[in-house]
Amino acid sequence: MLKRNGLSRFNIASLALGLAFLYLPILILVIYSFNASRLVRVWGGWSLRWYYEFFNDGAMIEAFWMSLRVAATSASIATVLGTLAAVALSRGENFRGRTLFSGMLYAPLVMPEVITGLSLLLLFVALNAERGFGTVVIAHTTLTMCFVAVVVQSRLTSLDRSLEEAAMDLGCDPARAFIMVTLPLILPAIVAGWMLAFTLSLDDLVIASFTTGPGSETLPIRIYSEVRLGVKPEINAICTLVVAGIAVVIIIASLASKLSSRQGESAAPL
Repeated sequence: MLKRNGLSRFNIASLALGLAFLYLPILILVIYSFNASRLVRVWGGWSLRWYYEFFNDGAMIEAFWMSLRVAATSASIATVLGTLAAVALSRGENFRGRTLFSGMLYAPLVMPEVITGLSLLLLFVALNAERGFGTVVIAHTTLTMCFVAVVVQSRLTSLDRSLEEAAMDLGCDPARAFIMVTLPLILPAIVAGWMLAFTLSLDDLVIASFTTGPGSETLPIRIYSEVRLGVKPEINAICTLVVAGIAVVIIIASLASKLSSRQGESAAPL
């Protein structure tokens, strides 16, 4: 029997099964990263052995830093370009070619990654460009820019434009009004877009495999090349560190969001 003012047993069971399906494999991965045995399926006691193995693996460390560099660079470029594209789409409702521009901007959202990666590979080959760090950054910027544009445009659409118009009535030119009024209001969306772009770049395997070159191997490509021969406990340790890093980022973002909301509530009466 369903409850009107609470969760039913069916809803609770469905929620529990959904959470278990999502997070139980991650929990098992974290636990087995502390396994002392070399065999993944055999528990040999608690140990930090595989974390030491990871920090002593020069190739894996290099791939990890390469992924961070690519993700940070491509996310920053995609955030700038995606924000500008979102402003153009939200403020230029009637400019010629808007439909074509929005369609081309949002195409990577529905385009299979293998097609995007192959097309970028053909482009770099036609331009005789040396594949490496730069080509991976360009590819990831192309992939993530549309996600930033969607996040920022949704915030701009719900924004009260009378605030910016009031600033211009008080003597600000449009550029100064945007920087002083609109930009602080959409800053949480810009930060969220950057974090989303960073995560997508850090996670990408397909597009990076098409556009990477010698000396620019990312962490997903390195892990994939390792697991084809069998999952080593070291891979569990690497994934646990990534999960821990993502958890720290989520906590920091949550605290920053609460702080900004409290500041907005305290400033509201003014």
